Amino acid sequence: MATPVPNLKKRMKKIIYFVCMLALIVSVSQCKTAKKINTAIAPKDSTQPIRPAISKDSIFNQHVIDQIQKNHLDFNTLTAKIKVEIENADGKQPDITAVVRMIKDSAIWISLTATFLNIEVYRVLVTPQKVILLNKQNKEVQYRTLDYLQEVTDIPFDFKTLQDFMLGNPVFFDVNKASFRVHDNYIAASSISSNFKNLLTLSSDHFLMLHSKLDDADITRNRTADISYDNYEFINNNWFARYRQIFVSEKNKLDIRMEFKQVEFNKQLSVQFNIPKNYTRK
Repeated sequence: MATPVPNLKKRMKKIIYFVCMLALIVSVSQCKTAKKINTAIAPKDSTQPIRPAISKDSIFNQHVIDQIQKNHLDFNTLTAKIKVEIENADGKQPDITAVVRMIKDSAIWISLTATFLNIEVYRVLVTPQKVILLNKQNKEVQYRTLDYLQEVTDIPFDFKTLQDFMLGNPVFFDVNKASFRVHDNYIAASSISSNFKNLLTLSSDHFLMLHSKLDDADITRNRTADISYDNYEFINNNWFARYRQIFVSEKNKLDIRMEFKQVEFNKQLSVQFNIPKNYTRK
């Protein structure tokens, strides 16, 4: 008989929150690269066309936008093994090992194991239409929609957001409404959407995302998420952050650290999700 994991339901809710929050904390809007430039009007008597004036700021802003889009990681499949550390108001929680398999725009398969017991406690399948959660300890299965995950996290997102989050792409950031500022060794980019204010910190060399600070647009919520990215590695012709830290502050504080131990892109992959007959539907 498997050893019960204390406060499993509470901890797994935080895990789901983490998976989604990390996801939210990412949906790169499909960005248009073109920005309107005001056209100068030629004098009536002039026979020579006058070219529109392009400021240095406009050129630089467009360059940053192009680099952000260039670094947007695309894929067909992903397999990863992730060490997850969680700390909340109750202190440090037992470590979790997450195995993730993703098929682009189709499925996200996640297995969550309590590292100290080496026992799989949850298995999750997310598709654009549904969410299936297997509680391996209680032998229960739950069928939900993405609306359920939105309810758990209280964050509006879709399947692409989850997908982008796992890849480490920016979330809730619209380059068409962004402003940029150059500092000595980094670039600051800020964007405001209907849900979040997002301040990105980009490296000055490869324009890699080093930090994302998300503040709820509703100031009464007092909800903030800080995400840091580190240990970049050039994989699959893209930069990939192997280490991420997410700090969420609202009523309670939640600190999540993710270390990608193994990562593979674009290998032949299938996701099977067999549900034992003796599992109870909840």
